[in-house]
Amino acid sequence: MNYAQLNAFFLLAVAAMGLWAAIVARRRGGLRVASIALAALALLLLTAVFDNVMIAIGLVGYSEARISGSLIGIAPVEDFAYPIAAVVLLPSLWVLLPRKRKR
Repeated sequence: MNYAQLNAFFLLAVAAMGLWAAIVARRRGGLRVASIALAALALLLLTAVFDNVMIAIGLVGYSEARISGSLIGIAPVEDFAYPIAAVVLLPSLWVLLPRKRKR
């Protein structure tokens, strides 16, 4: 199994939860899409910087046979699945988890 296949497995689950949360949020009045987009931009930029640094200093490495070959700097694009998953999953959990009611 390569990194893209592994990422696809988890991203499908995250996408399903995100779709469910979007439906629930629409019934409640919508999502703050601009806030989510800003968080996504920040996470992707930070991932680009720090993944490249970690790879350059030898902290992590990737088997050439398990990556797609598409790179951003020296970081494989598969690394960017994690911030995308976080930016979808965390707001989804915020919408879907029960809230405490004020008395």
